[in-house]
Amino acid sequence: MSIVGIEELEFGVEDTEKGKRFAADFGLRPRQQDGDQAVSDTFEALNGARLRVRAVDDVDLPEAFESGSTLRRMTWGAASSEALQTLRERLADQPGFVDHGDALECRDPNGLTVRIRVSTLRDVELEVPAINQWGDIRRVDQPSPVYEAAHPVGIGHAVFFVDDLTATEHFYRECLGFHVSDRYIDRAVFLRMQARGGHHNLFLLKVPHRGRGLNHVAFTVRDIHEVIGGGLAMTRQAWTTFIGPGRHPISSAYFWYVNSPLGGAFEYYTNEDFLTEAWSPRELEHSLASFTEWAVEGGIDIETRRQKAPHERA
Repeated sequence: MSIVGIEELEFGVEDTEKGKRFAADFGLRPRQQDGDQAVSDTFEALNGARLRVRAVDDVDLPEAFESGSTLRRMTWGAASSEALQTLRERLADQPGFVDHGDALECRDPNGLTVRIRVSTLRDVELEVPAINQWGDIRRVDQPSPVYEAAHPVGIGHAVFFVDDLTATEHFYRECLGFHVSDRYIDRAVFLRMQARGGHHNLFLLKVPHRGRGLNHVAFTVRDIHEVIGGGLAMTRQAWTTFIGPGRHPISSAYFWYVNSPLGGAFEYYTNEDFLTEAWSPRELEHSLASFTEWAVEGGIDIETRRQKAPHERA
């Protein structure tokens, strides 16, 4: 139980103003310092997980693992100072290792800079109206909500294209203690931080003709209604949909992916499977059917509330 959450994502971006507008429209809130002074490049989810938008040539950012706007550093939260010390011993011989005292830093085998510090994420309590299902009626005299926008609870997972799947998986399992949830045979692995937790916090994918880099980062929201509300709000702000809404059968999650000027895509998701020590990882063929049970291509038109016509899709 060393790693307990995703603390921060730092992006190097070619157009920082556009990147910051995207983060705000996505529902992340400008971080407030003492005296309510906003930090201009930093945004937060409800649990305190941060996203930083920095210039692509910022000298304080580590070397990029792909060209253009992309994720430059990913910070994971350790459960305690004792857990951080254990990780210090495991990571000391990794490439690019730096001991900052209160944080550790190295490069994973895929070239991404990874930082680890004691977690500062906060608990979040939200009202989430129940879903009525056959034989299980929990919402009585109360309509389901309609959301005008999404306000992500936290950063749930990240997905990377990798050059060396075996080496990258070994790093996260043996050095950081991650657990395998499921696997696409000879193609990809889903990893979760702890034995008990959501289906995956990291998905590593090796595909032909695509080198290492960022695929997407994903943010948890309350329910399927907030997935829809968030996606429609981004459409209203003229951001384009990659794919969604839809549902992943491998994790049961409902999703909506939005193309991001920060690099890759940003995903709203909810309803992922919760796994325990009793779970046996599956080995599946990588296929369209295993990725999506169903999905809307290009999103939903905000005016008609129907699927966008082909000529409207980016």
